[in-house]
Amino acid sequence: MAQAPFLSIVAPCHNEEEGLREFCRRAAAAAHSVTGDAFELILVDDGSSDRTWEIISDLAADVPQVLGVRLLRNHGHQLASTAGLSASRGERVLLIDADLQDPPELLLMMMPIMERGADVVYGQRTRRQGETWFKLASASLFYQALSKLASVTIPRDTGDFRLMRRRVVDILLAMPERDRFIRGMVSWIGGRQVALPYERDPRFAGTTKYPLRKMINFALDAITSFSTTPLRISTWLGMMSAGVAIALLVYTFVRWLEGETVTGWSSIMAAVSAFSAIQLICIGIIGEYLGRLVQESKKRPMFMVETIVRGSEQSELSIAFSEMSASDKRAALDAAFASEEPPRSQKNGRIG
Repeated sequence: MAQAPFLSIVAPCHNEEEGLREFCRRAAAAAHSVTGDAFELILVDDGSSDRTWEIISDLAADVPQVLGVRLLRNHGHQLASTAGLSASRGERVLLIDADLQDPPELLLMMMPIMERGADVVYGQRTRRQGETWFKLASASLFYQALSKLASVTIPRDTGDFRLMRRRVVDILLAMPERDRFIRGMVSWIGGRQVALPYERDPRFAGTTKYPLRKMINFALDAITSFSTTPLRISTWLGMMSAGVAIALLVYTFVRWLEGETVTGWSSIMAAVSAFSAIQLICIGIIGEYLGRLVQESKKRPMFMVETIVRGSEQSELSIAFSEMSASDKRAALDAAFASEEPPRSQKNGRIG
């Protein structure tokens, strides 16, 4: 069995051909400065349509610490991150995006904090460069709403950029939900979690992979995963609507006893429309939760790996890989490359 590295760096990639080599150069340099050669760099191709996988394969052939994981299709950022974490073997695991908005060099500051006893060291953004006012405003609104609705404390202005101990990663991987919100799940695990403030850089290259539609879906996943408050809100709306309806009925009956008819077609239609809207909102909220229960009950694989590559050797993993226990996943990875030679020194590899 191959010796497990001390540090794993996990980076989900979707159409990152323009900046991937630079990310690998900086990430490998940061890892080498704190662990020597005892690290692995896991690049997960999340169904890219450009040359991302070709570049990952080239990097794997040039640098022995690079492990490429190609998913069968695009699963989305959270499941691609989960796939990379599932393939990690290190005692410390850094989760980071490949767009270089989160500087890999912050690893040098995170490691000493973890050595002092932290279970998780997460990056907390003090400034977000290169982002539009709409993105900043919507992100602020999202975190404010999430902090009020969530059943656990989820730090504001954080992403998935974080360094975690092995035990935290194993607990995270044991959580079976498909609609994943990793930063919230890590917060739910608990332990000693320490913030590292930093300024987020603009993208090195390419465009954002989170358009408005994905941002809304992501917000819905976050809220429904960590709060049942929307269900209670729908109940309160229903009770308020019932109270207003009873009051209107009493008012109408009293006016009838006084011999006066209630006039005003517009007011009636407005009341009917308001009650109908409240009913549809409540049904929609219930539907969001019910839909997630349906997806969970299907027990489909969380993600599907097409191939993995290390050095010049490619291999395949079982379809059931995503459902394995943490120890079984590491055994499957060791078996996939059982015949490979021991890693060469980082100095013999090249990233260019």
